[in-house]
Amino acid sequence: MAIVHNVAKRKLRQGDIALGFGLHHLRSSAAPMLAGAAQHDYVSMDMEHGAFTVQEATQICIACLAAGLPAFVRVCAGALDEATRLLDNGALGIIVPHVDTKKQAQRIADAFHYPPMGHRSWGGPPPVYGYMPPHVSEAQKAINDEILTVVMIESPEGVKNADEIASVDGIDVLLIGSFDLTSELGIPGQMGHQKLIDAYQAVGDACRKHGKALGMGGINDNENARRYIAMGSRYLSSGTDHSFIVSGSIERAKFYRDLAAEVGGQKDAKKKKKG
Repeated sequence: MAIVHNVAKRKLRQGDIALGFGLHHLRSSAAPMLAGAAQHDYVSMDMEHGAFTVQEATQICIACLAAGLPAFVRVCAGALDEATRLLDNGALGIIVPHVDTKKQAQRIADAFHYPPMGHRSWGGPPPVYGYMPPHVSEAQKAINDEILTVVMIESPEGVKNADEIASVDGIDVLLIGSFDLTSELGIPGQMGHQKLIDAYQAVGDACRKHGKALGMGGINDNENARRYIAMGSRYLSSGTDHSFIVSGSIERAKFYRDLAAEVGGQKDAKKKKKG
């Protein structure tokens, strides 16, 4: 059976944006269909802050393969054993937070890739091949090409070492975690502050130098999103199930309340006219 290709990684290689649909609460196998219907390029699950179990995450990862969308999972820092289990069970990418040094980045790249790129262990027939892979040597090389490895830059140390981190083979994306980075910089939540702008510039320069993609995380307003995309951010998320539900329900609730008030006002005006 043919391998399921990582369409988001291919878009990034071509210089296009890859737009993600974030999952924090939704644990349904319908998630990839919803993401596809909303014209997203990948599904991203949060196991660092969300309450997903490995079992729940892998079932969504497998459903993503069937839907033709790659699933990327953010694990907790240092949870590389959890990450490799996810890769063995349908994930096509892993997001590792709080990466500050080249040594950390190298350990991550080694863990997520089969030899000779790394030291990942073969776990048997993988779902990315529909459990029917070709010879192991062919399968390992092909899978290495499909895995997207994302490291998060969330501290001044990570920004300082961005050039060295970006130089590591097997690292594909340097994703700036803007909320944590602004907190570390002493400007929590100030997404237009010059310190954060400078950080995006430094990490973006490192990405361009080494042929890696720059990721933008935690930027939710249009003005700053426009700024950081103009600075080269290509790995993006439009939001999470939480933000979609809250913003959408607020908008619709306001529409109906305003409509009811308008209709009620019209009825009152007719009564007064008759009176």
